[in-house]
Amino acid sequence: MKELYHLDPSITFLNHGSFGACPKPVFEVYQNWQRKLEQQPVEFMAIKVYDFLEEARHALGDYVGCHGDDLIFVTNPTTAVNTVIRSLDLGLDDEVLMTDMEYGSLVRTWEHYAQDKGFSIVQQFTPVPLTTHEDYIEHFWKAVTERTKIIYLSEITSSTGLILPV
Repeated sequence: MKELYHLDPSITFLNHGSFGACPKPVFEVYQNWQRKLEQQPVEFMAIKVYDFLEEARHALGDYVGCHGDDLIFVTNPTTAVNTVIRSLDLGLDDEVLMTDMEYGSLVRTWEHYAQDKGFSIVQQFTPVPLTTHEDYIEHFWKAVTERTKIIYLSEITSSTGLILPV
């Protein structure tokens, strides 16, 4: 897989979350878009970009099985989660359940909104090493209560790279 990246082959790069490198094929497509932009920047950004984004949303919608008008593009996952959190109607008797391995800035985002809206956050301990998917699910599910309104999970944990059975 290393051959797919422009990374220095003498290092083992582990931080693909915060500062991830683009695979070579993705980088080539990115450069092609950059060249289109550079040929006529004003026309591209003021007119054409909206058609390109709409076309991309509909292609993505076809791929994931929904209508393109139900999708939006955001600059990064943190912005996406912030957008979703702001849209939720959570109150004093509600809980958000997550693992204890969620990405730090997003946990702080949840905490900020919890303080503002009054809901509680429950971070369920993740036993490591995981023995089986079934054991993990049974352990995690013990934290679900009648107050649990949202379960917020990462499939791949940021701090450990652990793949959770979601």
